[in-house]
Amino acid sequence: LSELEALMERMKRLQEDKEDEEASQEEMDTRFEKEKKESLLVISGGIYVFLLFQFNVFCFFFFFSAFDDEIVSTDVSRYVEDPGFGYKDFARRGEDHLPTFRAQDYTWENHGFSLVNRLYSDIGHLLDEKFRMVYNLTYNTMATHEDVDTTTLRRALFNYVHCMYGIRYDDYDYGEVNQLLERSLKVYIKTVTCYPERTTKRMYDSYWRQFKHSEKVHVNLLLMEARMQAELLYALRAITRHLT
Repeated sequence: LSELEALMERMKRLQEDKEDEEASQEEMDTRFEKEKKESLLVISGGIYVFLLFQFNVFCFFFFFSAFDDEIVSTDVSRYVEDPGFGYKDFARRGEDHLPTFRAQDYTWENHGFSLVNRLYSDIGHLLDEKFRMVYNLTYNTMATHEDVDTTTLRRALFNYVHCMYGIRYDDYDYGEVNQLLERSLKVYIKTVTCYPERTTKRMYDSYWRQFKHSEKVHVNLLLMEARMQAELLYALRAITRHLT
């Protein structure tokens, strides 16, 4: 099977397995912990020096303008107050008990949305619309195949970014992530999400070779919004705790 056909076959099998039998809570716990630990082993390089909102602007610009096999050297220190600020994995490798942010305890829909609206009138509605639009964006295609339900794949991409930041959805089976996202794609996701200035055309070309550029651009948009929502959840939860 080609890469595309193999991916579609895995998506179909996951849907059939879900209809036949649900995984136990214990199995889902184990799959999340496994995926969370493995995400720490996905290696990328460089220093992430962009603040939350600058991240989205830079990633989108970089995606279209910096297609070079060599890492682009850009002095961005003048745009940030702390040039030494960098991305760090949420836990050290080798730790048995990695910190977990349970999404059910603090969700964007039930908690973050209302709080951010209190802090900045109507911004919650704008952010929520942006999150929903990007998450639901689809042509219902996969390369040359039409009328394809891509929900499973989009959900795996979004939840994998949150998993890298220790955010867990109790009702989601993280076995889907491991089956749908191959190693090269995981490396690309971590680089774009955590070290966008080190993204290269070689990384971009290494995954989903049969997909259209528009579909791969959508992957970038989805990764950026997932990253932004993850950071907002941590920040807004901290504010909520301070206020209470």
